[in-house]
Amino acid sequence: MATTPFVTAEWLHARLGAPDIVILDASWYLPAQGRDARGEYLAGHIPGAIRFDIDTMSDETSPLPHTLPRPEVFASRMRALGIGDGAHIVVYDGMGLFSAPRVRWMLQTFGVRDVEILEGGLPAWIAAGYPVEEGEGRPRTRRHFTARLDHGAVADAGDVARALETGTAQLVDARSAPRFRGEEAEPRPGVRPGHMPGARNVHYAALQSEGRLKDPEALRAVFAEAGVDVNRPVVTTCGSGVTAAIVGLALETLGRPQRALYDGSWSEWGADPARPVATGPA
Repeated sequence: MATTPFVTAEWLHARLGAPDIVILDASWYLPAQGRDARGEYLAGHIPGAIRFDIDTMSDETSPLPHTLPRPEVFASRMRALGIGDGAHIVVYDGMGLFSAPRVRWMLQTFGVRDVEILEGGLPAWIAAGYPVEEGEGRPRTRRHFTARLDHGAVADAGDVARALETGTAQLVDARSAPRFRGEEAEPRPGVRPGHMPGARNVHYAALQSEGRLKDPEALRAVFAEAGVDVNRPVVTTCGSGVTAAIVGLALETLGRPQRALYDGSWSEWGADPARPVATGPA
């Protein structure tokens, strides 16, 4: 198991082409960001990188956006990408630190032991002067992949409700403050504005600087200001389960891994009229 969630561009460049290294371009963007992840991959990606699309690797039978698929489905799709058991996986995205933590969490939740994030993402790679390649990725031979779901890493709505009721875990919401407070309409139809009663708000952007996590002292200050005790268990949430993983990553770097990530996140909770909603500050 890796001792740090990150590798540097220099480290990865020195290992390009190594038989045990698999590089995943995990770029994914919100509609409001106006970027095309696939188009950007075709225009230039780290040599040898495989395009990992969060949406196509998700449960396509679910009405919720990009929730985890069944283990056998995930295993089949990983085999089709040519990713097998024992691979050392490095994940990156086009913003520096946005969707890569979600993909790392997915891989770890399905049993991948060696998976890290390229610190600074594709922008750091390009800034270092390293090459990119254009077009479709090179085909890879199918390999055997075994998916073992860690149920404890995934929270559902019932888990969240119990945590809020009993206080066994803190709920930390990675959405922006206006969305958390219910001052902005949610981007998904039928989803109410606001937050889970009792949740705390740590916007994922507050944990970053120029596409990288802030230093540990600064991270602790952000959590403390939000009223989050990093020494107590945390369940992370956001709009659809992507940026929640950034909060989890920050906790991990502080030696306090999240208890679980709420996969349905606000897309599920906010659309369920049976679930309570609060507005205003935490």
